[in-house]
Amino acid sequence: MAPRVHRAEGLPRQGLRGNRGCCKLSLETGHTAKGFSMNDTSGPGVSPEAASAATRPTNLRSLIGDLREWWTVHVIGQVDQAEVTERRREDGKLSEHYLFMTAMAGGIAILGLLLSSPAVVIGAMLLSPLMGPIMGLGFALAIGDWAWLKQSVLTLVIGSVLAVLLCAVLVFVSPIQTITTEIAARTRPNLFDLFVALFSAMAGAYAMIRGREGAIVGVAIATALMPPLAVVGFGLATWNFTVFSGALLLFVTNFITIALTAFGMAKLYGFRAKLTKGQSQAQSFAVLVVFVALAIPLAFSLNRIAWETNAQRIVRSEIREQFDGRSQLDLLEIDFAAAPVGIHAVVFTPVLRPEIEQAVAASLAERLGETVKLDLVQYEVGTNDSAAERAQLSAARAREEREASARAEALAERLSLAAGVPTREVLIDEARRRALVRAKRLDGASLATYRALEARIAAGEPDWTIELIPPVGALPATIPFEGGEPTEAGQAALNVTGWAAQRLGRGVMLVGPTGEAEAVAKALRDQGVSVETRPGAGPLRAGWDSEEG
Repeated sequence: MAPRVHRAEGLPRQGLRGNRGCCKLSLETGHTAKGFSMNDTSGPGVSPEAASAATRPTNLRSLIGDLREWWTVHVIGQVDQAEVTERRREDGKLSEHYLFMTAMAGGIAILGLLLSSPAVVIGAMLLSPLMGPIMGLGFALAIGDWAWLKQSVLTLVIGSVLAVLLCAVLVFVSPIQTITTEIAARTRPNLFDLFVALFSAMAGAYAMIRGREGAIVGVAIATALMPPLAVVGFGLATWNFTVFSGALLLFVTNFITIALTAFGMAKLYGFRAKLTKGQSQAQSFAVLVVFVALAIPLAFSLNRIAWETNAQRIVRSEIREQFDGRSQLDLLEIDFAAAPVGIHAVVFTPVLRPEIEQAVAASLAERLGETVKLDLVQYEVGTNDSAAERAQLSAARAREEREASARAEALAERLSLAAGVPTREVLIDEARRRALVRAKRLDGASLATYRALEARIAAGEPDWTIELIPPVGALPATIPFEGGEPTEAGQAALNVTGWAAQRLGRGVMLVGPTGEAEAVAKALRDQGVSVETRPGAGPLRAGWDSEEG
């Protein structure tokens, strides 16, 4: 006779679970009920421990089943997958709006980075539409829509290349090309950046799936897709491979992490592809491999950053231990990129100890495990506060002088490259902030070319007077006029003529219509140029006075 199970009145049917031919009654309300099976372990002669051990796997499977049912019905069942997919497709389309907003975000980002303005950089993050195709890529991978996947990749690549090229052009024409703190912060990605992208992408994917897209603003700020691309453009324009490669690694880390996290979240919420079990396992394995491949170099980078932080602590401690408590470490600069590691320190001390520099360098090399080059500057001061303050002022002035000297050397190097001459032929007057160089003749270079070179260098040194003296060459062939005024091309020719005459100290002869010649002559004389005019037919022409005489 088959065993019968009596069901308590009012209990839900979901409380019944069958397992390998045994019938067991469990209550979801938290109460217990008695049941039995064909292999009942609760009868006479069976210990309570054995009975508990026998029922534990069943209870665990029951709990997992309940959780799976709850997730399927109450979570996945509440998601309109068709609507979510359609919105993601729209966000990832290559459109005029996408290209325009990408370009504007890139321009704002590079200006914020050059100005080192976090507020401007955040504005670029909010405008950037790059999150759309990246999220779309993850969802397309989850449902196996390869056409959508290719479209998302194409949209992302075109937008990224557009942003990089625009930023490179803006940096190339900008007088500011220094690596600011905002730029430097995006050139050394580490494992923490991967985790920031991971958690941000989880939040973003959840918001998109659950229809809470207001949270995307915070996700855009956290993941920061556009600033790394802007720094890639900066590195391209300045031919700085370290900046270029570091920022590119950060962008690739962010975009791959976001895409794969979106893929995982879509899978979790029931978005499925028509793949076999083996294909699904291979897909999951590939995602894991990509994450590990990203994590390895980022982990090394994080380890290096941690080592540098610890090295700074060791250097400070080692130098302070060599002096008494009245001494003060005023400045510490460490160049970890140099070989050997460069250390510059300034110490105010009542007792000078010049003999310790070599010993400190040897000790630091042993503790850091790398050779170091130590420059330890000591200032002898009294024991009161005023003496230390005077020493600080003196050290500050010395630093300013060193920085000014280094800047002058850098300016001389730039002028020598522009003029095609050795650095020794560049004249630098630091007191008057004046630099002068006589350029060699460069193949195909006109007077306008030399003027543009001078203007570009001068824009980067607004406090200096820059003079690049060109070789003698032909002045612009004509100075076009229209309506009694020089045209745009005519004004450009006039500017080159006046500049060349000033730099070479030569006079100019103007030949052409009398009215036009007199107007140009007046403008040139106002610049201190000697001018002769001669009436003639045709457009107004300019030449050196010795050529036209």
